Amino acid sequence: MSPSRPATLAQWLAHIERQHRQPIAMGLERVREVAARMGLARPARHCIVVGGTNGKGSTVAFIEAIGRAAGWTVGAYTSPHLRVYNERVRIDGAEVDDAGLVAGFNAVEDARGETPLTYFEYGTLCALWLFQQAGLDLAVLEVGLGGRLDAVNIVDADVSVITTVDIDHADWLGGDREAIGVEKAGIIRGWKPVVLGEIDPPSSVLRRAYALGANALRFGSDFFAEPIDAGRWRWRDVSFQVELPQPALWAPVQRANAATAIAALQALDRTVPRAAWAQGVAAAQVRGRLQRFERDGVEVLVDVGHNPQAAAALAEALRARPATGRTLAVYAALSDKDAPGVVAALQARIDRWYLAGLGGERGQDGDQLRARLAGTAAAAGLACADVAQALEAAFEQARRGDRVLVFGSFHTVAEALPLLEPAA
Repeated sequence: MSPSRPATLAQWLAHIERQHRQPIAMGLERVREVAARMGLARPARHCIVVGGTNGKGSTVAFIEAIGRAAGWTVGAYTSPHLRVYNERVRIDGAEVDDAGLVAGFNAVEDARGETPLTYFEYGTLCALWLFQQAGLDLAVLEVGLGGRLDAVNIVDADVSVITTVDIDHADWLGGDREAIGVEKAGIIRGWKPVVLGEIDPPSSVLRRAYALGANALRFGSDFFAEPIDAGRWRWRDVSFQVELPQPALWAPVQRANAATAIAALQALDRTVPRAAWAQGVAAAQVRGRLQRFERDGVEVLVDVGHNPQAAAALAEALRARPATGRTLAVYAALSDKDAPGVVAALQARIDRWYLAGLGGERGQDGDQLRARLAGTAAAAGLACADVAQALEAAFEQARRGDRVLVFGSFHTVAEALPLLEPAA
């Protein structure tokens, strides 16, 4: 190893951030070239790739938890991270340690030569190398952006999953569901199953599946999630059914994500012990997905939702489990997100708004966010410098029985969690 190379994970992450002028560079030629030099074939005996607009991380978590309950060795690759980079790469439920990630980045660098790679491409190749070294039964890979030109799409999955399709990253993926569907559908493979987490996906997704001879399995049409009572629900398709507990991830939308995960594993056509379905559904956890805390009798909910579709799911969760008092929202959004659309989806459930600034190239301050929300209920909210200040202001006004919702971005949640979680 060259003495000029980074030695620690922190040094590697700083290094790979500097290696490509653009943080996002769509296309697979460069990453495929380096993968071939690394001898990357398949990351595991079986592979599921999960794309879509919302619900990807939760669906990956359900697949991972059920697979582990079945006794398989499972690797999961997700992004972005909230606390530390290690969260992105898990093997058998444990985050890969710094030494493992450093070894993976060195393997990428050994093969890269003069080929430029983005931050995400480095990370994807590192994860695939680690998974191949581990000899896994199953790898579950979350698409980073879009699908067709995302680095994860160099892997030929046994089953592809498209959770939902909605407007997000419009500058990169297109301004309507049909255009975005074309990008999401790029992960579909010929004659392989594709599981669709909504009953009415864009026609562009269905056309791609039919053109490739892929068996498209739709939630609400080919498989179902049926409530039984407050504590149980039933998954079924034409040949199989199983009764399950409610997910620990408690938002109503999580039952659809769990059902989509089960359909993906059913499509894998590998035997899963019957008890593993319930064990996995009950065990799956993801930080920042309506994660709950309590502060002096005030419930605090933290969620990464950042687009109108996610906000609508949040609104349904708040409706399904109402607070005894008021709901105060701490909202911080990146400047390229549809903030008015998010507020419109949620405003009927919010009594008071606190608008926080976010830093970085895509960030905006609280006053800028409030200006963008002119004409909405949130425009009367208090503009704050950052998430910490907004959270403090909300707590000052909150009374016992009230609820504080902190949401709007992975960045929002990343700033909130250290203020809410007990010190390690």
